[in-house]
Amino acid sequence: MRIVIFSAFISALVFACDQKPPSESVTSNLEKHRPQFHFTPDSMWMNDPNGMVYYQDTYHLFYQYYPDSTVWGPMHWGHAVSKDMINWEHKPVALYPDDLGYIFSGSAVVDINNTSGLGTVENTPLVAIFTYHDPVKASAKQVDVETQGIAYSLDNGESWSKYENNPVLMNPGIRDFRDPKVRWYEPTQRWIMTLAAQDRIQFYSSLNLKDWSFESEFGKELGAHGGVWECPDLFPMTLENSEEKAWILIVNLNPGAPNGGSGTQYFIGDFDGNTFTPVDEKTRWLDYGPDNYAGITWSNTGNRTLFIGWMSNWKYANSVPTERWRSATTIARELFLNKLEDEYIVQSLPVAEIENITTQVFDTTSLEILESFNVSEIAGFNKPTFELDFEIEDVNGFRVMLSNQKGNRVIVSFEVENQQFSIDRSYSGDISFHKEFGDIIEAPRFSNEKTMDLKLVVDVASVELFADDGSTVMTAIYFPEQELDEIDIIPDTNLSISQLELKRVN
Repeated sequence: MRIVIFSAFISALVFACDQKPPSESVTSNLEKHRPQFHFTPDSMWMNDPNGMVYYQDTYHLFYQYYPDSTVWGPMHWGHAVSKDMINWEHKPVALYPDDLGYIFSGSAVVDINNTSGLGTVENTPLVAIFTYHDPVKASAKQVDVETQGIAYSLDNGESWSKYENNPVLMNPGIRDFRDPKVRWYEPTQRWIMTLAAQDRIQFYSSLNLKDWSFESEFGKELGAHGGVWECPDLFPMTLENSEEKAWILIVNLNPGAPNGGSGTQYFIGDFDGNTFTPVDEKTRWLDYGPDNYAGITWSNTGNRTLFIGWMSNWKYANSVPTERWRSATTIARELFLNKLEDEYIVQSLPVAEIENITTQVFDTTSLEILESFNVSEIAGFNKPTFELDFEIEDVNGFRVMLSNQKGNRVIVSFEVENQQFSIDRSYSGDISFHKEFGDIIEAPRFSNEKTMDLKLVVDVASVELFADDGSTVMTAIYFPEQELDEIDIIPDTNLSISQLELKRVN
């Protein structure tokens, strides 16, 4: 390997001399495949994040949790807290199954005006809204398997009490009737529940979080319908560099995603407290990778729209080769509403707080690459946890290869001819647990600019791609025999990079 043109000399390298503590979410840095800066359960099974709420300078993350096995089972709500969405502290299980059923996904709100009457104006209640899933009815093939319940906390989320008159919303005769996402709608002074109802979304309203009235439904004839609709979210956003506002409706889907299995589609439109009206009939995807599912936003975060997803796919989630635990979340992301070529798009980028755990190890400008460029060798860096950012002056095809001495590799590519990104994990290590795990993952590029910015956030067993300010996003997990600690940039012909920066994630 040789660098054909490298205009910045070795003096441009920046080597870190300080060490920062690892994320508190890491139970053991020695566990194979255990992420180092993504949230994972201490042990056992995890899937959907739910109930995310920001209160008293603390981010609460609840999640679907089964404390007795590393495969899916009777669902509880696990709980963790953080000051920055990066370093997490595990808390005791928040909600347990009861006579009404398992505790499926949902949301949590700050009832600041005590509309529920479950607290006082002086002692603000946090209220969780969740789905009860009745396993007895499910086994009997009954339809009314799922209802909605609430619970409340009067000690800032430390402990939870279920409402004595649960359920608060009965099943109208729809088997898949779940995952309530609730927010306050100021113009009508009501709570709005966005609920998945098999192949569509239903909206309900309430004055007190206890008594709910049907408002409308959306989506029977729109969007992707390759599987059941799940884990919806509804929230307003302001167009970047504008005062224009729009409402975003997220709908998770399993199966039916662009690269198979689970995925997250979204719609852009308007909401008037009763009806969601889309601006068009286009199906958009928040993440084209296979491993971002059931993601929703935190409530009570002011002007920031903050999102996190489950970093797995129902195709293989129960069989991935981890031992003490299963699954992680994506990196927390901030969402932005923008326009590209006069079309609305929701962009995703890692939250700025990630910079608190990164240290720059390499930085250069005006780099012309004609052959394979070994970033690891030049930077003197061989770690599997990093952020790689680079800006391309005149977009051409390239590959970024993450590899190890065992021959395992994950390749992130961009092809100019079809303006398409891809991730190849067919030689990433253990792919035996599912026949489609090694399939090529593809995503379109949305920008027509001649320049491109690319961010790769890489942990021990995952890569998250953010291109063109997060217009194209892809998330993929993998399970190498040993750490992928080599980074190579390989151009198709030549690649002009105006800026390249490598940061170690501590």
